[in-house]
Parts: sequence; C-alpha cells; structure tokens
Amino acid sequence: MTIRSLFHYFIIKNYLSVICVFSLFISCTQKKITKEEHLVFKYNEHSNVASLDPAFARTQSTIWAVHQLYNGLVQLDDKLHIQPDIAKHWSISSDALTYTFTIRNDVYFHKHPLFGEDSTRTVKATDIAYSFSRLLDPKVAAPGKWVLNNVEQFHAINDSIFSITLKEPFPAFLGLLTTKYCSVVPKEIVEHFGNDFRKNPIGTGPFQFKRWEENVKLVFRKNTLYYEKDAHGASLPYLEAVAITFLPDKQSEFLQFVQGNIDFLNSLDASYKDELLTTQGSLKPKYQQKITMNTAPYLNTEYLGIFMKNDVPEAQSEALRKAINYGFDRKKMMQYLRNNIGTPATNGIIPQGLPGFNNLQGYDYQPEKAKELIQAFREETSINQPQITISTDGNYVDVCEYIQRELEKIGIKTTIDVIPSATLRQSKATGKLAIFRASWIADYPDAENYLSLFYSKNFAPNGPNYTHFSNVQFDQWYESATKEIDENKRIKLYQKMDSLLISKAPIVPLYYDQSIRFTQKNVSGLGSNPINLLTLKYVKKTPAN
Repeated sequence: MTIRSLFHYFIIKNYLSVICVFSLFISCTQKKITKEEHLVFKYNEHSNVASLDPAFARTQSTIWAVHQLYNGLVQLDDKLHIQPDIAKHWSISSDALTYTFTIRNDVYFHKHPLFGEDSTRTVKATDIAYSFSRLLDPKVAAPGKWVLNNVEQFHAINDSIFSITLKEPFPAFLGLLTTKYCSVVPKEIVEHFGNDFRKNPIGTGPFQFKRWEENVKLVFRKNTLYYEKDAHGASLPYLEAVAITFLPDKQSEFLQFVQGNIDFLNSLDASYKDELLTTQGSLKPKYQQKITMNTAPYLNTEYLGIFMKNDVPEAQSEALRKAINYGFDRKKMMQYLRNNIGTPATNGIIPQGLPGFNNLQGYDYQPEKAKELIQAFREETSINQPQITISTDGNYVDVCEYIQRELEKIGIKTTIDVIPSATLRQSKATGKLAIFRASWIADYPDAENYLSLFYSKNFAPNGPNYTHFSNVQFDQWYESATKEIDENKRIKLYQKMDSLLISKAPIVPLYYDQSIRFTQKNVSGLGSNPINLLTLKYVKKTPAN
C-alpha cells in the first residue's frame, strides 16, 4: 500500500468512526432517554460547552446549556420585558438605590443525596446571598463578577426577603440580574464538588443534569419539581429530555438537521447558506414543506473599530474615517454575502430591536462624497496614497474583502490581515490594531450596554472601550443617562450619544444582525428573542410522520 493510499485509508476510517459514534449516540439516546422520540429535543453545539457552572456562562453555547438548568431572581420574556422568576415581586426605593425582592416558597433545587432525607429543599434568600458572594469571590475568578460592580451591599433579611443596595442609581440594573451569571446555586452542593461543580450542576431550572461525556454528548432530563406552569395551568416543561451533541463541523451539523437527526439549527453558515436560502433571504422551495424558518432582530452590531490613540494618520483623520464609512454599499454587502439576513447599519451603534435605536442619519453609500473626503485627507496630511489595514479572523474574511475591493475603487489602498480569533481579541484589547473587525452582543437589554463601549473611563484592557474614543460631551451625557430614572429622558440621552458618536466616526458600522432559526416542522413553541436565548421550557414536538 502506498503512502498516499495509506493516508486515504486512515482518513476514511476515522471519518466512518466519527459517523458510527454519532449514530450510536443517537440510537442509545433514543433507547435510554425515552421510547417516545417526540419528547426529546435534540440539537448540536459545534462550539462545545466549557462549563455547566453559571458563574462561567460567558459564551452563547454555555449560556444556552445553563439556561435550562438554573433560575435567577428575574428573567426576560421574548420581548425583553423583565418578568418575575425566583422573586415573585420586588420594590425599588424612591432614591433608586435599594431593591427589595420577595422570594417564592415553591422553587426547589434538583434532587441530590447531599440534601438529606428529602433529596431536595426550597430556595431561600440566603441561597441568593451565597450565589452573589461566590460570584464576587476572587478565588472563584468568575468572569461574570462585573454585573455586581455597582452593588454596595446585599443581604438576606429573612428566608423570603432579599435586599440589594447600589452605590449609585443604575436603571439598567434589573436587566443585569437576568444574566445567567446571577443564577442561584446551592451552597452545600457547590462546596462539596468544588471546581467539579462545572460538571455536577444542581440548579432549579426546568431541566436537570443527567449525563455529560465532554465533546460527545450532554443529556438533561425533565425537572418534575419545576414551579412554572403555562397559561392553562399545565406544568412546564413539556419535553421529557434534551440531548446535545458536539459535532464541530457546521456542514455535518447541517446534514444531520436535513436528515431529521436534530431538531434545531441556529444561525447561517457560509457552507450551506446558498443551499437553504435565496439571495433575498427566504427558504428555497424544496425546503419549505420540511423546515420552519424564524428570523428576529438580534442585539448584535457588527462593525469595524478604529483605535484612536495610534500614530496611523489615516486612523487619526476624521475625514478619512468618514470616507471609509461612505465608501462601500452595505445593502449590496448584505444581499450577496449574508442573503439579506441582517440589516445594513446605516444608523448608529445601537441595534434595531432595542429601545434607544434611532433612525438617525448615519452613513449610506456615497462614493463621490467619499472621494471628496479622501482629497481633504490628502490636503491636510500631504499623503497622496492613503493606506489602511483591517485585522479580522477567518469568519469575516468575505466581508472585509468586499470592503477592501470597494475602498480601493475610491482610492484607499486596503490590506486584510487575517489572524486567529484569540489573537484578534488580545490585540484589540491592548491597542495593537489600527482598524479591526468587531461585534457587540448585548449582555443585557439596555442601550447603555452599547454606549459603554465609548465611555472614556472604560478604556481597554480594563473595560470594553477598544477604540479609546474620548469625548467630554459624550461622557457627560453617559453619566447623566446612567442616573436618569425617567426612561424617556434616558432614551433621548442615548440617542444624543449615538448621534455624536457617528459624527466623530471612531467606528464603521456594518450591519445589525438577525437571529435565524431553523426547526423541523413537528417542533413548536421555540420562539425567538433579540438576545437569541434558547428557551426550551415551552417547546413541544409532535410525533414525526
């Protein structure tokens, strides 16, 4: 056997082994979890899951998993309204500093022998105090501790009353409490397992942990003690189980979905987008009877950031930054590269779907105006040939190459620097990149989350201001907005900041994203929301034909 033949043999053998393992998992899952296949919701997580500890729920894949297992004081509905969860109601003091929560008495932790004779117990206010203290504990080193940065103190007044006092008013605070970081965990379980709590999770959510073979499969079972009921009084969740696989290849994930082996496909990958969708963004006819597609505004703004503290004349010039903004057609970019999934960002940094979004006049395609601004740059700097470098990772090369071609047509020589995602994150945080591709997905449903990217006291690496944009008027408005209790007045301040930001052009907004979900026809109740949170407690599946 030749070396080439031997190589091909091992490639084929390994591929078949992966398929066999996946097929065996599907078979075993169906037999072991339930004989009623329609009561099991199956999806693939190509990004893997790093931990089932909510204190470390920083990525979407981890957030989705822990969302099924835990509850917090409050939760978001699909319209981003804050609703009761473990707290059945709350009050806010007149000075907007103290939040007092009344805790439900029918929320139980998942069963575990460590709870003693009853194998469970109800959640008390002391559990919330413990969970918050753990989030702040330097030994835990939780990435989510920032959500409590503005908290002066918190304590359990008794078993059913929990109080939080802020350092200063912050109207978006309840939104912060909806993040998975603020989920409630039981002290006796966490301290027993220590670092291994990540793979031995006990929460209060609609599903409970059953089994996890890392990189292979993850299984949750229905929590029969779950407190929530639907509008008709029926207990949630409807499903008996959730089964998650970890195929890393998106094309393989798509094939499993088309074959009906998984119920749900999230987002749109270049490897199959033209197979599924027309250029206008609708399902192709051959899939319309087999698949349901659901799109919704997604609180994610994609943009190019420009580091304002470097020595690159092109980045320092407001005229050239504006020329870049005017120099390419965002509508055409969305049609040909994204199949119209998303909206051209011709407004500000605040995305559609969020209060504070404003139809302000941003940057549309005006090549002649861009050329005039380039000429102004030449006159102010004596640089005849402006040159820029855009740094990106491999996932956005097509978008950056499109911008490159368009900018070179108007006279800006453009280089694309493709670097690993981890290097991109590190380099933009430390100011090593003049222009970089970036995105911001809302951590909580308030426009302040986006505007904080440009507050001068948030300079990276100690904050999210990667551009090092600094403006006295912007900072004054920002500080006023974070203390303004009146929502209408606060939104007006947000819109002023957004308008000022666009006028100074430290960024090049590209598009406001959309969440896109594909499900099998027998799935209902999945819904969609602007933060693309996967909520499975309302999902139903009918038996497949």
